Amino acid sequence: MTDKHTASNKAGDGTTHFGYEEVDVKDKVRRVAGVFDSVAKSYDIMNDVMSMGVHRIWKKVALDTSGVRPAHKVLDLASGTGDLAARFSKMVGPKGTVVASDINANMLKVGRERLTDRGIVGNIEYVQANAEALPFPDNHFNFASIAFGLRNVTHKEAALASLYRVLKPGGRLMVLEFSKPMDALKPIYDAYSFKLLPLMGKLIANDEDSYRYLAESIRMHPDQQTLKEMMEGAGFERCEFMNMSGGIVALHKGYKL
Repeated sequence: MTDKHTASNKAGDGTTHFGYEEVDVKDKVRRVAGVFDSVAKSYDIMNDVMSMGVHRIWKKVALDTSGVRPAHKVLDLASGTGDLAARFSKMVGPKGTVVASDINANMLKVGRERLTDRGIVGNIEYVQANAEALPFPDNHFNFASIAFGLRNVTHKEAALASLYRVLKPGGRLMVLEFSKPMDALKPIYDAYSFKLLPLMGKLIANDEDSYRYLAESIRMHPDQQTLKEMMEGAGFERCEFMNMSGGIVALHKGYKL
């Protein structure tokens, strides 16, 4: 599976994909922002409904194998409503730091409010930032994660390069993302994604179009092997991935050595 924006940008036409639609590169950022502005308040509920709670298992596996330790500096990119950032905050302890970062101000606001309400303060910071040009020093973080966010980034290679830059030597990147399921699951998965998912979005979040985009964005995201090669192209070494739920989701890891 190839990433269409790469071919488009090489051709110099200044377009990329927004779901299955071809749009101007500058317009994609605005439209993706609109999607998450729309779903921010209902995002956590929809995640539970859409995955029947399985997203919590995917994230637990990612956290349990992250290698994050006390006193680490952690970047949680595409932090959204902050569920991973909350766990990282406990893992790094009072001597560590977690930066919860998202390009979308509304998602970051919801995440900050929820974590503050839970008493998770002191070792966590909130930064609105574009993954393609992270506003952090070189060699700064021990660990970086981006969970269910990379598929929404226009220039994925730029984001991976930016993540590589801000990691310390020996630091690890973890990418948790929807991917390509095994062939036997594809008919059921497609029916669910394009029929049930938009309907649930309409009934629960009053937003059918945003959840149709989410289904399409998953299909446009690079498959497991392609993303592994993209991480290697950005400089990461010892790259590997682990499929979960038959490849519906994949956990990618790589090191800056």
